[in-house]
Amino acid sequence: MNIWDKKRRLMRRYDQSARAYDNQYRDEQGAKITATMDNMTVTTESVILDVGCGTGLLFNYVAKKAQFIVGTDISRALLSEAKKNAKTHQNVTLVQSDFDNLPFRDEDFDLIFAVTVVQNAPSPQVTLSEVRRVSKSNAKVIVTGLKKSFTEKEFVHTLEEANLRVESIMSDKDLKDYICVCSKAPVKPKWRTK
Repeated sequence: MNIWDKKRRLMRRYDQSARAYDNQYRDEQGAKITATMDNMTVTTESVILDVGCGTGLLFNYVAKKAQFIVGTDISRALLSEAKKNAKTHQNVTLVQSDFDNLPFRDEDFDLIFAVTVVQNAPSPQVTLSEVRRVSKSNAKVIVTGLKKSFTEKEFVHTLEEANLRVESIMSDKDLKDYICVCSKAPVKPKWRTK
């Protein structure tokens, strides 16, 4: 199965579950966001990207503190649900977008959240490299990884291979995910061997 077939399946799955998503996952997603926010500073100058924003649960945690938030998702139905969360916040914009081809310039965002994205990405390296591309040089990038999909070592390796430096990792037994706070690492040269 090629990458676009996988993405179409992902889109259909989330389109079908969009209305029930919050009922099923609100507590779990809220726990991840709360744990993240305990280690994060959002200021009135923060420009935030929420990659794979789903129904927009993050908006309620950051919108009153941030300058501007962009939520992206591949699922039109999830974005329709996110629109309901966004309408109470003047500083939130929604964009339907593939997480491997974000429609933003290089180094646009101060803070990027990729919550429940990596395990859904057909190619996590491509997704994380794209997240890195749109993050400012001093940005914080928050990435979660489902423990059923990765060991902690595998997850950290995946982040490092995308030139993200892991500054901290939360692996609380009550969370289903690892939560990593990252920054941009220098790009590693790709040496050719003969």
